Amino acid sequence: MTKIEVKAPLVAEKVKPGQFIVIRMHKKGERVPLTFYKRDKKKGTVTIVFQKVGKSTHELSTYKVGEKLQDVIGPMGTPTEIKKYGNVVCIGGGVGTPEVFPVANALKNAGNNVTIISGFRTKDLVICENEMDKACTDELYITTDDGTYGREGFTSDVLEELIENKKIDLVHAVGPPIMMKVIADITKKHDIPTKASLNSIMLDATGMCGSCRVLVGGETKFACIDGPKFDAHEVDWSVL
Repeated sequence: MTKIEVKAPLVAEKVKPGQFIVIRMHKKGERVPLTFYKRDKKKGTVTIVFQKVGKSTHELSTYKVGEKLQDVIGPMGTPTEIKKYGNVVCIGGGVGTPEVFPVANALKNAGNNVTIISGFRTKDLVICENEMDKACTDELYITTDDGTYGREGFTSDVLEELIENKKIDLVHAVGPPIMMKVIADITKKHDIPTKASLNSIMLDATGMCGSCRVLVGGETKFACIDGPKFDAHEVDWSVL
């Protein structure tokens, strides 16, 4: 995982939890959508955390202090609705974890009791633990698939245990589609409202190209402008 802080005062002033930015490193660079992790309005910066998976993210990870990006566009997408729900469980899987932090922190500040579950494949991929702990009012649970850190298993295992022990008023999930589908299946059985952040492929991120089409409630939506947050019980996960 790589974390960088980018100076973009206009974006830092406006961006809200649940939204994202699009960066382009140079004139021949790809448009890369990235979720913001933190912002500092005084410094005029946004911090992003990303995984090196392709040419552009590998190149971005080599950038050093003082180097410039061609474009930083944002905020994109619709913000997460922040209000007092009661007991909220925020779930992050892998690189979806950084997106959970600003949402969980905002929900905490709105007076909610916030529990966070962060899931990773293995210990070496665990990120943002200290920040996540600060965003909780209740407890932070970390799971790893192989049991090398925290609890062995999946985020859904912890969620099922929490449901058995207390009333949950909202679940907010960000991560791999299969993880979010499992979470949605569990919460639907218990009639717990659930929001999922859909991470379908995006190109322009302004609703023009249509590559991020998703099916929600039987209707075609664009994850970039209609989302990325949707009612997880309405998402057609097989199409995604």
